[in-house]
Amino acid sequence: MTDTTSKPRRGRPPRVPRDDPDTRAALIRSGTEVLTEQGFSASGIDGILKRVGVPKGSFYYYFDSKEAFGRAVMEHYGAYFARKLDRHLGDAARSPLSRIEAFVADARDGMARHDFRRGCLVGNLGQEAGGLPEGYREWLRATLDEWKQRLARCLHEAQAAGELADHADCERLAEAFWIGWEGAVMRARLERRARPLEVFITTYMEGLPR
Repeated sequence: MTDTTSKPRRGRPPRVPRDDPDTRAALIRSGTEVLTEQGFSASGIDGILKRVGVPKGSFYYYFDSKEAFGRAVMEHYGAYFARKLDRHLGDAARSPLSRIEAFVADARDGMARHDFRRGCLVGNLGQEAGGLPEGYREWLRATLDEWKQRLARCLHEAQAAGELADHADCERLAEAFWIGWEGAVMRARLERRARPLEVFITTYMEGLPR
């Protein structure tokens, strides 16, 4: 009997179900891992595909270009990080200032799990801002501003709770936190240890007007 089962032509990648949300999500997760380790310019599509076993043809079904893929990764990371901030900074079971310390401890432990190879996507992209595609810088600025506003709300709660002086400028203090935080993350990756994060948060908390 003749075998009529269709077989893929030699040399062609295997077919991937169209509009498969799991495939798209796997690509974005892989991209997030690679971009937090290597940044945008140094990241290659082939390495991202290899991690999840997806052929290049299928990649370009979901994303028109590396630039479009980068945007999807940034949106994914932004949503993930916003949830992390809300979970810690909105934790009513803790005092407002201890929420900030809890966020830093969680981030420190996350970096340690990956041997400090992965950093902050926003910080990584910010270091190569001059070579990024059009629109990336606007996204980075908007994201940092959102983070600042979330932290400022927590600091205002600290004022209301008597943990922070009434004259403290919460917006400025929140902005200073993220400027220092990105530098501490970069230094922790460089040294492959948590000490820069610990020095940063200790110094920041000691400098808050009480």
